[in-house]
Amino acid sequence: MPVDLRSDTITRPTAAMRAAMAEAPTGPVAVIGSSLGAFVAVHAANDAAMRARIARLILLAPALDFGGNRLRQLGEYGIEEWRRSGKLRVFHYADEQERDVGFALYEDAARYDAFAVEPAMSTLVFQGTRDASVDPNMVRQWCAVRPSIDLRLLDDEHQLTASMDEIWAESARFLGVSP
Repeated sequence: MPVDLRSDTITRPTAAMRAAMAEAPTGPVAVIGSSLGAFVAVHAANDAAMRARIARLILLAPALDFGGNRLRQLGEYGIEEWRRSGKLRVFHYADEQERDVGFALYEDAARYDAFAVEPAMSTLVFQGTRDASVDPNMVRQWCAVRPSIDLRLLDDEHQLTASMDEIWAESARFLGVSP
């Protein structure tokens, strides 16, 4: 489920995932998230209603510091200007263009701390070593203290496009399906 940066929060897609799982056939599920979607996936996997169903988690270029830390780099003036205008212009990788991010996303994301979450399920993480949006060292630190996580560092950028064949092969093996 894509996140709409103009009007979304972290809470809304997490609630939508909970509702979708409640209506899905019983049994284990795998959750895959990329960038901000990976941040949402980590918190969904920590949600009591979903934790029992999620058997596997795959994170691509996970923006794990998005909540309480990442956006604070704007400084108090930048955050106040964002609050006043209601939007912040950022580059959106999926659309390959500038997009507005609504202030509600920042307010809601600040309530979530991925560093306080330890996924209980097996987790596979792919991170580009040349990622300019998500700090590879931050991802490495997050993974290092969580024994259920298998980190794969790739010589790639944020979108991981040069590594898609490897990501698919490793993900298929991780999920026990044929590539």
